[in-house]
Amino acid sequence: MSRALADLSARELAGRIRRREVSALEATRAVLDRIACLDPSLEAFLCVASDRAEAEARDLDARAAASDRSDLPLGGVPVAVKDNIVTLGIETTCGSRILKGFIPPYDATCVARLRQAGAVIVGKTNCDEFGMGSSTEASAFKLTRNPWAPDRVPGGSSGGSAAAVAARVVPAALGTDTGGSVRQPAAFCGVVGLRPTYGRVSRYGLVAFASSLDQVGVITRDIEDCALVSSVIFGRDPRDSTSVEAEPLSPSAASEAPGKATIGVAREFLGPGVDGDVKYAIDMAVGFYEARGFEVKPVALPHTRYGVATYYIIADAEASSNLARYDGVRYGYRSPVAGDLEALYSATRGEGFGSEVKRRIMLGTYTLSAGYYDQYYLKAQKVRTLIARDFREVLRDVDVILTPTAPTPAFRIGEKLDDPLKMYLSDVFTITPSLAGLPAISLPCGVAADGLPIGLQLVGRPFAEGTLLGLAGCFERETPWHEMRPPAAGPPGEGCGDGGK
Repeated sequence: MSRALADLSARELAGRIRRREVSALEATRAVLDRIACLDPSLEAFLCVASDRAEAEARDLDARAAASDRSDLPLGGVPVAVKDNIVTLGIETTCGSRILKGFIPPYDATCVARLRQAGAVIVGKTNCDEFGMGSSTEASAFKLTRNPWAPDRVPGGSSGGSAAAVAARVVPAALGTDTGGSVRQPAAFCGVVGLRPTYGRVSRYGLVAFASSLDQVGVITRDIEDCALVSSVIFGRDPRDSTSVEAEPLSPSAASEAPGKATIGVAREFLGPGVDGDVKYAIDMAVGFYEARGFEVKPVALPHTRYGVATYYIIADAEASSNLARYDGVRYGYRSPVAGDLEALYSATRGEGFGSEVKRRIMLGTYTLSAGYYDQYYLKAQKVRTLIARDFREVLRDVDVILTPTAPTPAFRIGEKLDDPLKMYLSDVFTITPSLAGLPAISLPCGVAADGLPIGLQLVGRPFAEGTLLGLAGCFERETPWHEMRPPAAGPPGEGCGDGGK
C-alpha cells in the first residue's frame, strides 16, 4: 500500500496528480481534513480558504481531463501562505487587529506565480504582527505551538508556516524573512527554510515591514521541494522596482551538488552564547563536509557583533514609515472614538496595534527624528555597509559560510516575552546575512538532548541559491534529520485526515 498523501513531498504529490493516481481535489481535501484535525491544537492557520481551494482543485482536475496540465510543476499541490502576503479574495490581516477583515483585491506576485504553476492556496498562516517578532507570540489572534513540543514556540515571524509544514499539514508554505523570519522558525520546527537574495523574489503584494530587508521565502520539508517551489516564485517583476533579472533557478538544483566547494566557518557565530547541543551539531556538520572532500577554513566577520543593534535601528526606522499608512481612513480598523482627525489617528493606532509593533514604531520614529538621525540611523547604515563588506570579502575566498541558524533550540512559550533584548538575540545569526542582502538557507542538522531540532545555516554569494541548495542537498541525502517527524504529525500514514492511499 502506498504512503498517505500527508507524507508525500510536493514533487511526489504533483507527480501522482499528473499521473492521475490521485486528483487535485482529493489532495486538497486531505489537507483541509488535516487542518480541521490538527489546527485546533497547533493553531498555525488564521484563515482556511476551504471553498476557494476546492474550487481551484476542481478546475485543475477539469483542465487535466482536457490534457493541458502536464506542464504545471505544482499542479494540484496544496500550499499555505503567510498572512502578510496578500491573496485575492482571502482575508489578509498580518496578524494584526488593525487589518482584521481586510480582503485584498489582488494576488501578490509570488502567489500569482504559485497559482500559475498549479498550486492550490489552502489558507493563511499565523505570524507575529506585521512580521515583527521571533516567536509568533506577537500575533493578535493566536498562539501557534511548536509541533515538536506544545510548550515551545515555533519561532517567528513565519511560525505558522513552519509549524504547518513540520506537522505534515501542507508540503510547502510561503514565509517572509526580514531578519531571519523564515530561517529561524525553520530551525525551531525541523524543516527547510530559504531566504533568497534580496531582489530575487518580487515584493509586490508583500505587506511592508522594512522595505530594504523584506524578502519572500520558501519553507518545505526537504531541500528538493525547496528548490522546486523557489524556482516557481523567483524572477523579475516589473511591478517591483527592486526585483532583478538573474539566471533562473533550476528546479533540480538540490540534486546538483558542486564537485568542489570551499566552506567558511566564522568564529563569531560559535561564541559563548551558543547552546552546547547546537555547537556539537554544527561541529558534526563541519566534519561531514570535510569527510566528503570539501575544503573547510576559518573566516572572520568582525562587524557581526554590531548586527543586532544595526538591524533594529534600520528595520524599526523603516517600519515607522511603512506603518504610517494605517490611520483608520482608507482601509482596516477605524476606532469608534469620536473627535478630530488627530484623535481618530491616535485612537485607531493605539487600539489596532499590539505592544511589539508600538515599541518598534516608537523606536523607529525616535531614530529618524531631528537631532538623532545622524547619531543613530545614518550611523547604522554605515555599519550595515561594513557588515556587507565583511561578507563580500570573505565570499571571495569561500563559496558558502556555515553557521548555526539560531543559538539555541526552540525556547518555551512566554520565556522571553518580558525581555525584548533576549528575544531579539534569537535572530543573532540570521540578521547579518539579511543586512548584506545575501541568500541563506536553514536545514535540520541534529536534535538536542530534549528532543528539539537544531538548524544549520548556509550563507552564499548573491544569486548563488543553486550552490546553497546543492550543498544542502548533499548534506540532506546522507543524514536522517529531515526524515524525523514531530509528535504533532502523528504516526506515518495513519489517521487525522491523511487522505487516500
